[in-house]
Amino acid sequence: MILVLVLCFCVINSKQAIAANISGDLLKQPAKEITVSLGNSTNELKFEPNKLEFLAGKRYTLHLTNPSQLKHYFTAKDFADGIWTQKVEAGKVEIKGAIHELELKPGAEAEWVFVPLKSGKYALHCTIPGHTEAGMTGEIAVNN
Repeated sequence: MILVLVLCFCVINSKQAIAANISGDLLKQPAKEITVSLGNSTNELKFEPNKLEFLAGKRYTLHLTNPSQLKHYFTAKDFADGIWTQKVEAGKVEIKGAIHELELKPGAEAEWVFVPLKSGKYALHCTIPGHTEAGMTGEIAVNN
């Protein structure tokens, strides 16, 4: 039982150390900026670009825009589970914590600042019925 408690304590402390390194060193680095449009002005159901690449351990600012007249979602749960989100900012609201999906209404913009931690390939899609089927999909790759 004591061994289990010691192991739990070590795991918790190592996660805190990782978070401290992220918040200290990485926040001093400028974030690489990438813009993604959810749809376009002619209401095509697509992400532009639909292939995104990130490097694990680097800081990014993802600018999401919705120039269409339809509501869209930026949904990539497995990707979101493998990143550290510094913040999401939309309008005059800043959100912190675990984010799995962002909804952008027509004309909306949001900014997602994060650090990818886990390499892999992740699916991106819009969860509005019919949008994924119509081609509103993409791929996110995180490389080491």
